[in-house]
Amino acid sequence: MSATVTMDELLASQDVSSLQEGDVVEGNVLSIKKNEIWVDLGPFGTGVVLRREINKAQKLEIGDLITVSVVDPEIEQGQALLSMRKAVKDRGWDEIQRLFDTQEVVEITPYDANRGGLLVELEGIRGFLPVSQLAAVHYPRVGGADKDEILHKLNSLTKEILKVRILDVSRRDNKLIVSEKEAVKDDMQSRFSKLKVGEEVEGVVTGVIDFGAFVNVDGIEGLIHISEISWERVDDPKNYIKVGDKIKAKIIAIDKDRLSLSLKQMTKDPWLEQVQKFKKGEIVEGKVTRITPFGAFVLLSPSVEALVHVSEMSDDDKIDPEKIFQLNETKQFKVLEIDLENRKIALSLKESIKKPTKKAAKS
Repeated sequence: MSATVTMDELLASQDVSSLQEGDVVEGNVLSIKKNEIWVDLGPFGTGVVLRREINKAQKLEIGDLITVSVVDPEIEQGQALLSMRKAVKDRGWDEIQRLFDTQEVVEITPYDANRGGLLVELEGIRGFLPVSQLAAVHYPRVGGADKDEILHKLNSLTKEILKVRILDVSRRDNKLIVSEKEAVKDDMQSRFSKLKVGEEVEGVVTGVIDFGAFVNVDGIEGLIHISEISWERVDDPKNYIKVGDKIKAKIIAIDKDRLSLSLKQMTKDPWLEQVQKFKKGEIVEGKVTRITPFGAFVLLSPSVEALVHVSEMSDDDKIDPEKIFQLNETKQFKVLEIDLENRKIALSLKESIKKPTKKAAKS
């Protein structure tokens, strides 16, 4: 007469541990019912997966091998309560932790956006890519921090494949933060090492703001400061450059993660040519462009601006420049000094009044 072997003895003989909550195991589909699916777990017996715990996109047939997570090792009738959704998440978190530990670069496709960044999904886990972690080529450069325009630009990145590294992960807090900037960092450093100050580069304007313009130079961010846009005085960069313009510029500085570029240095300085028309002691004509408490700026030619210091307006020490000048009015001045090295010209109003006009240099 053969001895009866209990399930406990069978499990013990096969050195198989009992199921624990949170375990991820594999099993074959035994039966498919309206509200549940029964699964053969081998030495662990059987388990049941409720419909709400099944991935809707997955079509199942009897005999299919599936991966499940143990929600409860044993419910009323001895079987285990299982979840396919949780299994996907559990394995997803394990893979995400591995990717974080190894700092691998992965590809993602954002599925939505808000004003703070992009909503993403990786290994079945939803996460976030903050605006600050976008690579320069995708960063929404918007004048005046227009939130609606920022959102519009972020929405244009949804459905686009981006390369990212995991920046922060916490399974306990259900947190997943990714960074495109970190993913391209090594490549950017390699590109930066090949660039030199004084070199000419080509790029596309990605944003125009009050203090200058941002340029994408083969994935590297460059900034043309307003003072480097033109040799002329620039009040509004948008009058000189527009988003989408393809330009050539000169590298004037290389920072940690950005190039400082100059558009005006691609051409000769017209100031040096035009200043030759003016001589020290000469009476010239110019248009008032700015009035300040310490003096007034006068445009002598399209590229030459000079200063009339308050002390050269009148012999009255308490004179108010705004009572002497009006913007855009034309007056005559005497040239006191021409400093070629520092690109400065000093004018005098009171000296031009004292001495009759001998010659006028017009722009």
